[in-house]
Amino acid sequence: MGDNKGSSALEVAVSFLIGAATGFILGVIFAPASGKETREKIKTQAAKTGEKAKESYQKITKEAEKGIQVVKEKAQEGIEAIKEFIEKKKEEFAQKPPQGHDTE
Repeated sequence: MGDNKGSSALEVAVSFLIGAATGFILGVIFAPASGKETREKIKTQAAKTGEKAKESYQKITKEAEKGIQVVKEKAQEGIEAIKEFIEKKKEEFAQKPPQGHDTE
């Protein structure tokens, strides 16, 4: 489930950026403006889009780091539970008399 959340967040961020860039480019192409104004608009919008992409990347990275930490903690809990189980079974085995030997 955690993977789906991260994956969908990435898909949403990428879709947003693609949509914003596409809309801007179409708006600039079809809007009446001089070449200099158009280039300036493209430069400004590219900077804004780059900043949004950076922010989205940072957000996704933080979420991924949180997910990794949770996985590490759960793995450690699992390892500890297995160690406790093995110790318990060792103790039980040590307390049982050997089987297959007659005690007569």
